[in-house]
Amino acid sequence: MVKKMEKKYIPLESFFTEVAQSEVTLTYTAIENIVGQPLPNAAYLNSSWWKKTKPPATHFLAWMNSDYTIKEIDLGRSVTFIKESDEINVNQSTSNPKNILIIRPVDLDDARSFIHLQQDIDSESDFMLFGKDERKMSVQSIRKRIGEWKKSDNSRMFVGILNGEFAGFVAVVSGPSPRASHRASIVIGVRKAYYGQNVGTSLMSKAESWAQEVSISRLELTVIESNESALALYKKMGYTVEGTRINSLFINGEYVNELYMGKNI
Repeated sequence: MVKKMEKKYIPLESFFTEVAQSEVTLTYTAIENIVGQPLPNAAYLNSSWWKKTKPPATHFLAWMNSDYTIKEIDLGRSVTFIKESDEINVNQSTSNPKNILIIRPVDLDDARSFIHLQQDIDSESDFMLFGKDERKMSVQSIRKRIGEWKKSDNSRMFVGILNGEFAGFVAVVSGPSPRASHRASIVIGVRKAYYGQNVGTSLMSKAESWAQEVSISRLELTVIESNESALALYKKMGYTVEGTRINSLFINGEYVNELYMGKNI
């Protein structure tokens, strides 16, 4: 069997390596969220696209490399994959599906989904820089920003996709000058529905590992003083409080303090 696969389907391959159940159904939207790009028109129009198992096509390797095959296709809506293995207890695996988190760089086709993600996070929390409906975003402006992220050598944004749904993001923004090029600021956000599911920790770990790859040796962030859960996460990740910015934000009619935190890596 062909070993090499189109690069765009690598995140989908990573997803299937983590699947614990013998049968899994993914919507087209979930699959596109995972890969970060639209599926080709043939995937919407022809069931045969999903059933291909021979080159020159290679997309099927994303699931076949983990021994999954196609069980059912609801064309344009969802695909059900099945794995035949004596090692999987079908009843147990389907009743307790494993949460699968894919973290990948944000892509141009993520613009609309990222806007919805950011809007949800802003509306759910009083701990972000912007409140509900305060951040002005358009698909065009976000696509431009994503294009800048993709071209940058030492700044990057990653999105966390949990079970095919956008769960959170983390941005690594490098220093503004050559003298500060060894440091970067971290900005992170997680949808409330995914609190307590290791999304924040995984995003922070990804940011740190990528920073090390591009020779960034110091990470910095700010956090509202009363944001206890975020503060606990950052301390768990090895960040220490280095200072306080008094009355730095005005939220719900009150001034609040921010803490400076940093970590040398």
